[in-house]
Amino acid sequence: MRYATMTTAPVFGLRREIDRLFESTFLRGQAAGNEWTPAVEIRETEQEFSFVVELPGMTLDHLQVSAVNGILTIRGERLDEWKDGENHRYHLAERNYGSFLRRFELPQGVDVEKIEADIQNGVLLVSIPKAALPQPKKIKVTTGTPVNGNTQRAKVGDGKSGADSAKQLVSAR
Repeated sequence: MRYATMTTAPVFGLRREIDRLFESTFLRGQAAGNEWTPAVEIRETEQEFSFVVELPGMTLDHLQVSAVNGILTIRGERLDEWKDGENHRYHLAERNYGSFLRRFELPQGVDVEKIEADIQNGVLLVSIPKAALPQPKKIKVTTGTPVNGNTQRAKVGDGKSGADSAKQLVSAR
């Protein structure tokens, strides 16, 4: 026996409305005032930090990126090109519109003067290079003490112990 699934229009519409309310409240990160939160990935390499932000449909006119006092700020607004009115109405609206604001504390050791931002295909890439940190100087360590007032050092494995070198120094006086 075959079972067919039959959905009536009122039940389908109610289910769709419940899903929309649940998603907009709990899953999409929307706040009051028609705000939304774009998804962000933060990556790190030896040379830089990269912030990858999903901003489909955004234009440069409605996007700002700044770095002040160690805080990276990305803000913008995506405008809805359709308004619910006489000629059309929404049956399903899952895209987010309105303003957004994301702030990130930058770690120590980044070069804020060289931050670059580029948007392509609805993805914003903010590259923050790491500052050139001073590298520790490696100092060669030798063993032994000065022999006969010279600056010669007894090298490890040359057959002279530190005690032998000290005896030579005392007997040279």
